[in-house]
Amino acid sequence: MIFLYVIIALILSLLLIAGVMPKAFTLTAETIIDKPNAEVFSFVKQIKNQERYSVWVMADPNIKINYQGTDATVGFISSWSSDNKNVGVGAQEIKSIKEGERYDVELRFEKPFKATNQAYTTTTPVGDNRTKVTTVFSGSNPFPMNLMIPMIKGMLLKDMKKNFANLKNILEEV
Repeated sequence: MIFLYVIIALILSLLLIAGVMPKAFTLTAETIIDKPNAEVFSFVKQIKNQERYSVWVMADPNIKINYQGTDATVGFISSWSSDNKNVGVGAQEIKSIKEGERYDVELRFEKPFKATNQAYTTTTPVGDNRTKVTTVFSGSNPFPMNLMIPMIKGMLLKDMKKNFANLKNILEEV
């Protein structure tokens, strides 16, 4: 009987915590690449290039990717399907581009969970041949799944940093 009360108290505590936790989150990752801004922006705005540096795409050698439209233009859609639960099924669409500065995408996930998130990437010159690349990802989880946000943030931020390490290696190759 005491065990049952402990379980109920634990569940109620978790629900209380979820009730006061934020449901939305934003993550930011950045790196400096030793290349001119125009070259870096030209590379990162092309969604197809993510096949070369995205840990999510590279996680499944059998991933199926479909492209619609002209890459690096508003309306371009990259959709993917994978049996790997860390990759899943979804699509991203370029929503806006400010040439040489920023592009925005909408990410629509179907599996392993349904979600629609926003992200944008900026490039900023920090010298003649140096560029700061920043990606900002915004998402949300409804109650009570918002309890998982700290874990999700940690995993996503780790992957975003790995993506940037891969990107930096590719663009700085001699």
